[in-house]
Amino acid sequence: MKVSLIAVMTLCGRITPGIMGSREDRRFLEETRMNHDASLLGAGTLRGGDAEMRGPDGALPKERIRSLISASGKLPLDERKIFQIGPRPLIFTAASRADDLARQAGKRAEVIALPEQDGALSLPVACEKLAERGVENLLLEGGAHLYYVALQQGVVDELLVTVAPKVSGDRHALSLLEGDQPLGDPFLDLQLLSCRPSINGELFCRYKVKKKLTQSVDDQV
Repeated sequence: MKVSLIAVMTLCGRITPGIMGSREDRRFLEETRMNHDASLLGAGTLRGGDAEMRGPDGALPKERIRSLISASGKLPLDERKIFQIGPRPLIFTAASRADDLARQAGKRAEVIALPEQDGALSLPVACEKLAERGVENLLLEGGAHLYYVALQQGVVDELLVTVAPKVSGDRHALSLLEGDQPLGDPFLDLQLLSCRPSINGELFCRYKVKKKLTQSVDDQV
């Protein structure tokens, strides 16, 4: 399975608060979704917005999988459109939370239990579960913790990052990745595959992960 990470960030690396991408970036996100069989979204990103993971012109193809991941199992099931409109999503959660969450979700979502890896839910197992459903290309749509864990656990193949012509400087705003330790010694190296500037000043960058992590950060240091 090929796993892509997509995000828009300021020049200083912030992905919050607020919407910072242009209409062109939004269109790029929607078209990219249609080139992937499934999307995976972190629970924190869903709580902070009302993501439906639609394609161009509001498309919600029945065969495309929308999935969420939440270690706590605490999701706004009654308040978010993803549980009301379109194909029901998959929710990955901890085994200890799965039965209770499945009862709460009812027919609004399918709940799948995951084991833990390096103190977080196992994304390699989540990828295996999605592959069993025919997913060949998975798009990670946020947020910062999910991106960090995905790179830490070695499932990411490429990063699709839009650099917006904006700066923040807010030390409390989330950066592209949020974790407790560096992802390398001290960095995880990327290879730039392409970089396209837009007329409005955005940079559409595509990076390949040069060497995916396959073990915990603790084991590498």
